Amino acid sequence: MAIHHGVQLMALASLVLVAAVAPATTHLRFYMHDIVTAEAPSAATAVRVVRGLTPLPNDPTNRFGDMYTIDDALTEGPGAASPVIGRAQGFYLFASQTDAALLLSANMLFTAGKHNGSTVAVFARDAILDTVRELPVVGGTGAFRGAAGYGLLRTNTYNATTSNAVLQIDMYLHV
Repeated sequence: MAIHHGVQLMALASLVLVAAVAPATTHLRFYMHDIVTAEAPSAATAVRVVRGLTPLPNDPTNRFGDMYTIDDALTEGPGAASPVIGRAQGFYLFASQTDAALLLSANMLFTAGKHNGSTVAVFARDAILDTVRELPVVGGTGAFRGAAGYGLLRTNTYNATTSNAVLQIDMYLHV
């Protein structure tokens, strides 16, 4: 009986230890303003640097292989006047010959608030017509050093004439 009780105590102690060292989940919500076509007062923040050769089905603007470099504002809310809390810096490219799907590689650089100077790195497939897309977190710096987790990306607004978009990003980070 004493051995059985001892095993139970060791199991309970192990669970308490795991709970004590398990990383807490940090949730961040912010909005990414991807400005392909400059409209006063906003300058373009997504610039095509490579033009692909193969047109995408049902898309007269983009081609397989098109690559855009980004330095998009990250804001607290979806409005253009919302406070800027950082920048999404990196690139996306049209990586599918058959779908509207991007390869997205970006660092979310926080420039204000308690995460000022920290980054979260994502590397993902972004099927832009899906309602919700998942962004794997591959690392971070500063307050997010060694971060793991994911982001959920939703299109908040999209202008088909300008290709400008505001994306809602919910990050769930383990640090």
